[in-house]
Parts: sequence; C-alpha cells; structure tokens
Amino acid sequence: MKKIFIIFSFLLSISNVAQTKVSGVIYDDTNTTVPYANVCFKGTRECVTSDENGRFYLESESDRKILSVSYVGFPGKDIVLTKSVNYDMKISFAGANTLDEVKIFSGKTSKKNNPALDILRKIWERKRKNGLYQFNQYQMNKYEKVEFDMNTIDSAFMKNRVFKGLEFIFKQIDTSKITGKTYLPIFINESLSEVYGDNTNGKTKEILKANKNSGIGEGNGVDTFIKDLYSEYDIYDNYLNFFDKNFVSPLSKTGINTYNYVLSDSTFIDKKWCYNIVFYPRRKNELTFKGDFWVNDTTFAIKKINLTASKSANINWVKDIYIEQEFDVLNDSVFLLKRDHMMSDFALNKKEKSKGVYGKRTTLYNDHKFNEVKPDKFYKDDVNNYDQSVYAKSDEYWQENRAESLNKDEAGVYKMLDTLKTVKKFKQLYNIVSILGSGYINKGFIDYGPIFSIFGYNDVEGQRLRVGGRTYFNTNDPWRIQAYTAYGFKDNKFKFGVSGKWMIDKKNRIILSGGNRRDVEQIGVSLTTSNDVLGRSFASSSFFSSGDNSKLTNVNLSSFAAEIEPIKDLIFQTGFSYRTLESASPKFSLDYYTDLPSVSNPTGTIKTDVKQAEVTIGVDFTPNRKTVGYGVERLEVDNNYSRVFVNYSQGFKGVFNSDFEYQKLQLYYRQPIYMGGMGRLFSTVEVGKVFGTVPLGLLAVVPGNQSYFVIDNTYNLMNYYEFVTDQYASLHLEQHFNGRIFSRIPFMKKLNWREIVGVKAVYGNVSDQNRAINASGLIYQAPTNGYWEYHAGIGNIFKVFRIDFAWRGSYLELPEAKRFTIKGSFGFYF
Repeated sequence: MKKIFIIFSFLLSISNVAQTKVSGVIYDDTNTTVPYANVCFKGTRECVTSDENGRFYLESESDRKILSVSYVGFPGKDIVLTKSVNYDMKISFAGANTLDEVKIFSGKTSKKNNPALDILRKIWERKRKNGLYQFNQYQMNKYEKVEFDMNTIDSAFMKNRVFKGLEFIFKQIDTSKITGKTYLPIFINESLSEVYGDNTNGKTKEILKANKNSGIGEGNGVDTFIKDLYSEYDIYDNYLNFFDKNFVSPLSKTGINTYNYVLSDSTFIDKKWCYNIVFYPRRKNELTFKGDFWVNDTTFAIKKINLTASKSANINWVKDIYIEQEFDVLNDSVFLLKRDHMMSDFALNKKEKSKGVYGKRTTLYNDHKFNEVKPDKFYKDDVNNYDQSVYAKSDEYWQENRAESLNKDEAGVYKMLDTLKTVKKFKQLYNIVSILGSGYINKGFIDYGPIFSIFGYNDVEGQRLRVGGRTYFNTNDPWRIQAYTAYGFKDNKFKFGVSGKWMIDKKNRIILSGGNRRDVEQIGVSLTTSNDVLGRSFASSSFFSSGDNSKLTNVNLSSFAAEIEPIKDLIFQTGFSYRTLESASPKFSLDYYTDLPSVSNPTGTIKTDVKQAEVTIGVDFTPNRKTVGYGVERLEVDNNYSRVFVNYSQGFKGVFNSDFEYQKLQLYYRQPIYMGGMGRLFSTVEVGKVFGTVPLGLLAVVPGNQSYFVIDNTYNLMNYYEFVTDQYASLHLEQHFNGRIFSRIPFMKKLNWREIVGVKAVYGNVSDQNRAINASGLIYQAPTNGYWEYHAGIGNIFKVFRIDFAWRGSYLELPEAKRFTIKGSFGFYF
C-alpha cells in the first residue's frame, strides 16, 4: 500500500463508456451550496446525494434526457440535458417550478413521528435473523477483484517527460462511474475462495483456490495486505472499521443521534416491496456516511445500500470512501449478500482536483449451501497455507471460474501491466518507490540497508555510521542472512552483528536462528526482554536526547534459538544465549561484589563485567494477527491484535565461566480495545520477577525515556536507571479519541486534530541481597510506593505529527525528578 500510495499523482480526461454523464454543484437561492440534495435521472432509481459541498456526479449506461434535483424547502427542479456528457454544471433552485414528486430532506430531521425511524427500529429487531445468520452452517463460493488506479489524469500529465517511452499505458484510461474522474490501472488482483461458517460455535474458514495479480507489487502476500486495507465488515454492525477508524453505521442503534433519516420512495424490487431511506450526517467532521438503502417491507432485510464517507470526516490521505452492497432473495425471508463493492480515493489532500490513487474491491458470492455440518478440526486454521499451484492457474481456468467476466478494459489491463514491467524506465521508477517503501536498496539477491539506520548519535560513540544488508530473493524466502557493521567517531571503534534464520518445516513454521552482535547498547529500555541479535534501541541511536546519555553498555551477545507454530498465532520458543556485559563509559559502572566486604577483606572483591549463559522458554500468543508472506520472515500488517507473551529464563553459573544462577519469569499482555464512537484504548500490562542474586546488568530496569520523542512502553519523565527492580508490575493505558471532542469545537473542527490521553504506572522493589552486591555506585531506587505519570496529547498535526504533554504524579522529591516534559513523534496516520 505504501508503495502504491507514494506513486500516486494525476488530473482529468474524458472517456465515453457510459451514455450519459453529469457532474456539477447545486446552489440555493442565496448562491450557497446545497449539501445532501437528491439528484436523479428522472423516472429512474439512478440517484445520488450531493456531498457537504453540494457537488455530485451521476452517470447512466442509458441515454437520459432529464435530470431531477430536489431539496427540502424548495420546489424540485428538472434540467433538460442537451448533451450526453455534462460536466461542471451549476444548478440553482432560484426560480424553480413546483413538481409533484418526492422531495429529499436536508438539515435536521425529526426524531419523533418519522416513518424512516420506525423502519430503522424494525431493522434492528430482525438484523440477526437475516441472511446467513438463519442457518446453523453455510458455505459459498467467493470471487474477489481488487484494483489500484492512478486517477485524475489530464493531457498535460500524459505529456510529462517522466512518461516518455511509456505512452502506451494511457490507452487503458477509463472513467469512474462514481466520481467521473479518469483513472489508469496500476495493479489488479483476482482471487477465488471457498467460504465456510458454523453459526453454532462461531467458526469460519476461507480456503483460497486461485489467485492472480499483475502490476505494482510482488509476492504472493500482496493480496493479504490488500484484504486488510479493505477489511471485512457487516453493515448491520453498529460501527464499521476502515483504516483503523470506527465509522458509525447508518444501521447502528446509535444512528438516530448521528444521522438524519428520510423515507424517500417505495417500489417493487425483484417482486418484493421495498422502502428507500436516505441518510446523511447531523454534524460535520465525524466518522459518518451519506447515502441511501432499500429495505424489504416484511423481513426488514436490506436489499441494497450505498454509503459515501463524509468528506469532512477526520481521516487522512483518503478523499473518498464509497461502498455499495446488493443482496439477493433466497426465499420469502432470506436475503443474502450477492455483491460488495468498495472504492477509496487516496490523495495528499481532499481538494476536488487533487491527484490520487483509487483502491477498488469487488466481491461476489454464489452457490450457497446450508446446514452441511463439518467436523471441528476442519475449521482449524492452517499455520502456513502457502500453495504455489494456487498462483499458477491458467487463463482458461480463470475464464471458466470467474463469477463475472472481465470487461474489455479490465482484460487489457493484464497485458498492459505485464508489458510495463519489461520497460527499463518503469523498472527504475519502481525501484525508487521500493526503496522508500521498504527502506532497503535491492541489488540482485541482496538488500542494502535499512537506509533509515545509517546515521545515529550517543554520548559514547558520538556520531555513528552504520551499513548493513540482508539476503532477499522474494517475500517467501525460507532462509535469510543479515549483517551490519557500524563505526563510532568518538570512541573510534567498529561494531558488528550477523544473524541467520532458516525455516526447516513450512507446515508448522519450525524456524532455527542464531547469530552474534558486538555493539554499544542502552540496556534497560524494556521490561520484557528478548535475545534479538540485531535489535537496537532508539535510546542509543537517537540524534537528540536530554540529560546524561552515557549509561551505555558494551554488549557481546551470541544466541541460538528455535521456534514452532503448531497452531495459528501460537508460537513456542526456546533458545540459548551467552552474553558479556561491561560499561562503555567511564561515567557509568556495572561493578558488583563477588565477595562482600569483611574484616579479612575490607574492600571486598569487585568484578567489572558480567558473563552469563542463559536458556529461555517462551510462549507467544497473538490471536487475529494479520501478516504478509509465508517465508521465514513475515511482515505484520497492523497492530490491531492482542498479544500474550510469557517468558521463562534460567541462568547457569559456571557454564562457559558464567557468573550467576537465577530464574526470571516475565508476562507481557497487550490489548487494543475499540470503544465505538469514542475511539480506541491501548492497554499494556507487564509483570515479572527475578529469583536469585544478580547484579545491575541482569536486573529489571524500569525503562526511562530521555529522548525528545514518544516511545512505546517507556516512561516519559523517567531517566535511564532511575528505578531498578527485581520484581515489578507495570500498567500503560492510552485512549485515542480520533477527534471526537475537537470535532464539536467550532474553531477547531477544521484542524482535524485528534485527542490522546494516557496514564502509566509501575510498582516494584529490589531485594536486600541484590542491593548488597551492588558496587556500581548507582543507588538502587525501586518504585515501592508506585510511580505514575499521565499525559495528554494532540495527534494528526499536519497529518504526520503528534505532541504530548506529560506530568509526573509521584516521586516528585527525587533530586533530578522531572515534573513536566513535552515530547513529539512523526508517523504516517490514516
């Protein structure tokens, strides 16, 4: 998606696919634009609703001569169309003649004595009785077509010298029937699946039978990413989730307070009497839609629905979202989803003529079967269901099995895109996009990078230069080797790291890994630790930090690990590691007593480094996690899944001269919670305990944050090593309101800022035995009374920036305690 989004650009041309096309703006008698007016080809059900700026686009495959426009408070108006293509019309209600036809209301509609609301309540009563929910089991075939298109292309754009030698691609330009804009396909994907469901125990399964794609994007994981971008939704749900935002459904039980509803029309559809209800938002800047739906008069099942996201909705990079669903009549009481179409317009801004990329998904369902019981084991998800034959079906197979045939333009897209990938100039452009999207520069089977880690800074190394690379044949590589080297210009030392991974069993994802790293690190920046050989914290690599940032450690880590995923999203891990830790700065010490001071040895015996062998056993459970690819490394699509991680570590004394024997138990639990119209709550709980006597380098240091940036799972007002524990309990809560509050404030609603509030707390202590062997000079301070802080922030500033204001709530009396700080972060947010 990022690659596709980076490439977009472009402006308007004309194509003559439909017979009649009309676009324009509607004004009232004071020359003010009219939002949510009804626009129809007279005598038909081909209608649209103008957006909040009064703009509309309507097309028909038939030759239409009269356009009807209606709006509450004004008589309807008919406009005679003298041409088949009528763009940029200006329609005014001034001087309109009264017409005997149904009017669409605008403005606030009544919550009482409104027949549309009576119908809406009937829909709520019957919604779980409609469609697939009426059967214990179901199965069906599913055909899905996904396409990405550059839109708003004009002649000036086509003449740009960037496209010299690529002019043939413009022969595939088409016009959107929804927006009227021209577009050029750059990616197309088709898939055929079998879908199974069991309503008695809430289980579903989808088996991919065939997949075909062409254009920008490679690897068989592309369609997985696209499916997340256009996630599954049910229009009967109270909220519809798109781009990590909860839109209020027009069929929601809270819809009465969010939408205006008007009973507009009624007629027979497929021999069933149906009502037409138009809906539009009560307020701007909220996550809402405008559109209409047809509903049956006896079953109160939706026959057809159209939704267009409000242009003022607080969502970035997406100018339009359009959804269209059609339902088929199985019998007198059952309506089944037949066709589902969604289109999004990705653009840098929401101006009418801005250039962008369409993302379109069309899904068709057929051949339904019901109440055929499958055994429970049938619904067990495959851990790694990669089947090369699925991606190698012949053209003849697709012609026989598509739910609907490709039109002439779509068929030509495959040929055009396949030809495009052989053009040298296109390859060069694509490589640039790939570098920006992945962070790596590809040369043959080697990726060089990541380019965003080349430069760094800390107090020990000064300016730091890092270069690295990895093997990369495709997204499904069964093995991968990575390596890097770095140089600090202040300490004049080279560092390096090398690691390898090999998936020896694809079915259960059995993966062996190992490596070695020798580098300077800020340890103690995470309560829940790992033995990632190439991992490096932001704390020791950032350009900007506050206070003393010299508490760094020379780390020499070697590890070997194995993992298995016998059940989807459940991973068992075990590994052996050996590390040496010693201070990297004369200002910081990891010293500890091997013999405590006594009468015979008044100063005791002090050691400056730690040598430690350790075995770990872990369980990682990530239900509903979505990934891309089937190789040894998979990319996570998003972070909208819960995670439970339990890790047990056993330290051995004497193994390879290891210094300590101990046990460590850690639990990490993360849960994002959708709060409906109030946004999303992120919650994280961490608890742990070290059993045994260990020095500073092996204790659980509460992670501080001395950078000027927001870092997850750290404490904004805490310095490095400010609190040290051997047992702890931590809680982080952060609520993202997604602009819910700011959208109600008149002078702020246009800024599209988003509110964030949070609290972080930690409790812990450190044993007397661990205090006793401490010779580092650092006074152990544990949060025995509970440390807590809270923050409030504003996100989505200029669409990419977040600023947080944080306050300390306890331990204010400490000598170097920070009471208040301001931190920021950059990111790409929808």
